[in-house]
Amino acid sequence: MVNMAAISKKEVERIKKEVEAEFPNDPALQEVHYARKKIAREAELEGLTFFEYIQKLEKQECDD
Repeated sequence: MVNMAAISKKEVERIKKEVEAEFPNDPALQEVHYARKKIAREAELEGLTFFEYIQKLEKQECDD
């Protein structure tokens, strides 16, 4: 099982509103950018770069 950094509900809502404002008429693009920003924030909370965090998740997935 992959352990991910906890992001508060308030922060999730902030990210969603930010993305909706950036891409107001494109729900698909909103989803992609929301996911990217959420992963970036999780990486930041763990003290890793975006790519280090992705690699960590991939390694954990392979180990499971």
